[in-house]
Amino acid sequence: MPLNRRKFLGRTAATSAGAALASAAASVPAEARGHGRPRRRYAFTVMGTTDLHGNVFNWDYFTDAEFDDTAHNDVGLAKISTLVDRVRAEKGRRNTLLIDAGDTIQGTQLSYYYARVDPITGAGGPVHPMARAMNAIGYDAAALGNHEFNYGIPVLRKFEEQCDFPLLGANALDAKTLRPAFPPYWMTRLRTPFGRDVKVAVLGLTNPGIAIWDKVNVQGKMTFPGLEEQAAKWVPRLRSMGADVVIVSAHSGTSGTSSYGDQVPYVENAAALVAEKVAGIDAILVGHAHVEIPESRVVNGETGREVVLSEPLKWGQRLTLFDFELEWERGRWQVASVSAEVLNSNTAEEDPRIVRLLDAEHKKVVGYVNQVIGTCSAAMTATEAPYKDAPIVDFINHVQTETVKAALAGTEYADLPVVSQASCFSRTAAIPAGEVTIRQVAGLYPFENTLEARVLTGAQLKDYLEFSARYYVQTPAGGDVDPAKLTNASDIPDYNYDAVGGLTYEIDIAKAPGSRIAKLSFDGKPIDEKARFVLAVNNYRASGGGNFPHVASAKQVWAHSEEIRNTIIAWVQAEGTIDVSRFGSVDWRLTRDGAPVF
Repeated sequence: MPLNRRKFLGRTAATSAGAALASAAASVPAEARGHGRPRRRYAFTVMGTTDLHGNVFNWDYFTDAEFDDTAHNDVGLAKISTLVDRVRAEKGRRNTLLIDAGDTIQGTQLSYYYARVDPITGAGGPVHPMARAMNAIGYDAAALGNHEFNYGIPVLRKFEEQCDFPLLGANALDAKTLRPAFPPYWMTRLRTPFGRDVKVAVLGLTNPGIAIWDKVNVQGKMTFPGLEEQAAKWVPRLRSMGADVVIVSAHSGTSGTSSYGDQVPYVENAAALVAEKVAGIDAILVGHAHVEIPESRVVNGETGREVVLSEPLKWGQRLTLFDFELEWERGRWQVASVSAEVLNSNTAEEDPRIVRLLDAEHKKVVGYVNQVIGTCSAAMTATEAPYKDAPIVDFINHVQTETVKAALAGTEYADLPVVSQASCFSRTAAIPAGEVTIRQVAGLYPFENTLEARVLTGAQLKDYLEFSARYYVQTPAGGDVDPAKLTNASDIPDYNYDAVGGLTYEIDIAKAPGSRIAKLSFDGKPIDEKARFVLAVNNYRASGGGNFPHVASAKQVWAHSEEIRNTIIAWVQAEGTIDVSRFGSVDWRLTRDGAPVF
């Protein structure tokens, strides 16, 4: 859609002062004196969240209980709302702004329900709970995250329409015109006691990985150039438009690394690079990486000035505060200092106003996820899945294998053997013996991935498994093994370690990465390196996510737009019973110099 038809253009382009400005009268700060004359100072605070992932309440829909992990971290916008109110009361509401760095409408069954079960895009459909909560709290702007595109552009556009604040994406471009498909920035004025407003600009940047992670939704419609390039284009424009303060809200981590290798020619986690390379930025609200950075400082290579970065912890566990001190010098406001900190949501009660606002939606989703859809012959848990062949991961692979085999029936690929990849997506996932509910099955697969089929050779599958086995710490033979220290999970997330169902193999963790896979077999025989196999694989992995070898360039022979989570739920509903004996077997194991670890 052309930019001039977007809802917030007047505010972002500052063509209408009345629509653009969120002005506020500030209390008079203390004056400092210099050179014998009073020096005018003004202070304001920018609050920030990121990676909310559909969390309104401190509630885990997969366990049907309040969320509380070992670090005692609470989650949700209802708690963020209380923290925001505290800051506004302390600083003065008109001396504060509230922004977000993306990944808002995916992640919980609450957000899933209003995207798929009772979609906001339906005729007379509901307002998305995240839009209702964020509107009520009073967000000023939010950057687009990559997960905003998971449900397709129509859902995202409807969510955008329902928000009272702009969704920003300077590097989300229309594929045909190469013009911004969303407002690139938002600008406002904060009133000071001195008759000289402070002009604040927020530039939104999203993640280039969208091009591969959500290829099915965006290909031919949108393109996503690099953060550095687009920041270098827009920051000077914002300064030329009179911005006294420039803040970047970036759905991009700080590490400078990319999970997709060279599949996309732009850095995935580029926030620190933006700070270093692009002059004129005062602070960056960081997102995407799901880590906590209370305050980090990066020196800009051109100006020598420090840029302050902060990333609040995901799901509303933290609220970032950027505190700005400005001085009036040489006829304009100058940033004298910036500092950052994070507030912990576990210090706040849920805002009863937000609870009342969305209580009906919450109860509706709780009822939905607790529907019984079948039974299971034996209890399954993911507790040991990171280091043992667990039936609960075998179950995912079993459903994926059956689904792909059925889809390829009658095609030229019907006779090729099908194998499947799956990960331990959640270590708390569990299926009980007896009755099974939607939430328990959905808990196996918390991501909105879809299923594809790609053709790989036996040699390529071995390479794939060798790459996956980097997940394990090299551990010499002899002595006891601490399972908690076996994996490189701090650097390689559980979802980037794949077990491949349909093959049997050993992973010798005493050996160096790249030479760990032994006794690789199919159908009881050593694998034929030249033989062709169909790999049932999720779209994240098939698109280059995790940078696994061969799969992204392999021939695609089938793809489906339904989430794998829904495919598993539908399978249980159709079968009625999960018979663990049909798929639960030990087909891979960890060894040290050939001796089993467990």
